[in-house]
Amino acid sequence: MLLALIQWLADSTSLGWLRVFNYLTLRAVLAALTAFFIALALGPAVIRELRKLKVGQAVRQYGPKSHLVKEGTPTMGGILILIAVGASTILWMDLSNRFVWVVLFVTLSFGAIGWVDDYRKVVHHDPEGMKSREKFFWQSLVGVIASVYLAFSVAAPGNEHIWGLVLQWMESGFTSIPLPERSNLLIPFFKNVSLPIGIWGFIVLSYFVIVGTSNAVNLTDGLDGLAILPSALVGIALGIFAYVVGRVDYAAYLNFPYVPGAGEVVVVGAALIGAGLGFLWYNAYPAQVFMGDVGALALGGALGTMAIITRQELVLFIMGGVFVMETLSVILQVSYFKITHGKRIFLMTPIHHHFEMKGWKETQVVVRFWIITIVLVLIGLSTLKIR
Repeated sequence: MLLALIQWLADSTSLGWLRVFNYLTLRAVLAALTAFFIALALGPAVIRELRKLKVGQAVRQYGPKSHLVKEGTPTMGGILILIAVGASTILWMDLSNRFVWVVLFVTLSFGAIGWVDDYRKVVHHDPEGMKSREKFFWQSLVGVIASVYLAFSVAAPGNEHIWGLVLQWMESGFTSIPLPERSNLLIPFFKNVSLPIGIWGFIVLSYFVIVGTSNAVNLTDGLDGLAILPSALVGIALGIFAYVVGRVDYAAYLNFPYVPGAGEVVVVGAALIGAGLGFLWYNAYPAQVFMGDVGALALGGALGTMAIITRQELVLFIMGGVFVMETLSVILQVSYFKITHGKRIFLMTPIHHHFEMKGWKETQVVVRFWIITIVLVLIGLSTLKIR
């Protein structure tokens, strides 16, 4: 929005110096700062309104006893993240860019699902919230729509060709069609190694990445500040990948597929870290507000979508190792419990609760998981050159 206004002023007046705002790197920095100050400024008002609405956290009775003191802390604070990310992105993005709009669509749609889930928890005082099947249905619907759109967005050279390709695919009876090489699944650390997966492979993979990442971040959001900083760090790292694959020269030099228009996604990545830091100001231990599902589901959906656009699905698996670890701990615990009729691998899952039960303080778990994420993000970024 601001970019369009600035471009108009630069072209119609003598203020030619305003063209500096066309630089993507400057707009990314401004998006991060804008999101940070929006979150920081609106934080007290949002927390105050949530307290008035009495949307306090309902703590699961089978969780760690130390968490019972958190009963009543305002939840649904993820709305603050959505406002900051949405506003700053729209202010500094190129409004014609299809990739940024699909990231915002997934982010806000998953945020809406999380809002309904949180609302049921706090209004009906039900710690479980929305039923699993209902939540999964709506996540799947959004995931399928986004996956189909992304398959043709990556394939199409411009916005005007996308729906034409979708219609052709539908008229052909949804037959498998070849996609350009930039749609292949990239293998980290290996130069010129990628797997052609076709239209159906792309859609299925994208669906699992979007829905899976959303739920993984949601599982991680169990301690004060645990999920927000890793999400922000992975988000800005994916923004760096977006900047690389969205430029012909950098993509060619680093031997990545060039994805026209993908570079604009760096604005979203920058907004994520700005909003994340602003929210962390109020979410740091002891938290004044929790993000709730409205924030966790939205952040995970955004990260998954960005990874697909940048063709870094496997790198997301590396950088989001904390999310993967949390998810696997739950899967292993449930599976082992059923197979052995009551035995457990961990003292409690997700795994951050296991370490709490082992005697780690909450702040120790959070900071150590942050450190792990920083290391994994650096490993992921190293794939830019080590190939």
